[in-house]
Amino acid sequence: MNGLAAALGDLLPAALGVAISPLPIIATVLMLLSQRARVTAPAFAVGWVLGITAVLVVVLLVAGPDGVDTGGSSDLTSWVKLVLGLLFALLALRTWHSRPRPGVAAEPPKWMASLDRTTPLVALGLGAALSAANPKNLALAVTGGVAIASNDLSTTQTVVSVVVFVVIASLLVAGPVVAFLVAGDRMAGPLTGLKDVMQVHNTAIMVVLFAVLALSNIGKGLGGLLG
Repeated sequence: MNGLAAALGDLLPAALGVAISPLPIIATVLMLLSQRARVTAPAFAVGWVLGITAVLVVVLLVAGPDGVDTGGSSDLTSWVKLVLGLLFALLALRTWHSRPRPGVAAEPPKWMASLDRTTPLVALGLGAALSAANPKNLALAVTGGVAIASNDLSTTQTVVSVVVFVVIASLLVAGPVVAFLVAGDRMAGPLTGLKDVMQVHNTAIMVVLFAVLALSNIGKGLGGLLG
């Protein structure tokens, strides 16, 4: 159980980082406010879950049945964390430098304009792409996979860790979809509010998130290499 607790503690920040993804959240809300909400939004959420799960499974397969060697003879985990920390630092700088000028509204990606007319199959692929192919989410999912592989877990504990990561990482994408399917049009107001918050504060949210993840991973990486 100690190994499982350690794995869950290590993967929690990465899972929360995936969950806080403004553009996918906005895309989810736009689909939920469209006329085809009950078919496109669930497909998008399923694609999101499948994309995250696929990255975790690939990392665990690469690590092998023995996981990542975290003994004193191996610095692999520390190097991975250090590299990921540097990647998050670069993403923070890139996000900051590409921020809109003061008083200028951020332009949404062009693909968002067609979300109200998209098909379930396209929504499924888009969800998978935004979760697994997005550099930020890909790095975070790899971080989560390394956290799982770095602990001496049984098969059952590994499955539990993967499920926990995916559930937390999907809270703000799949969560609104489930809420809409249950509550229907009563969710229109809260969903619109969520979309507006994500649009207005997108840059600030992402810069702070990347900075925290960069400091955390660089600190852990250097601590492991120098300790």
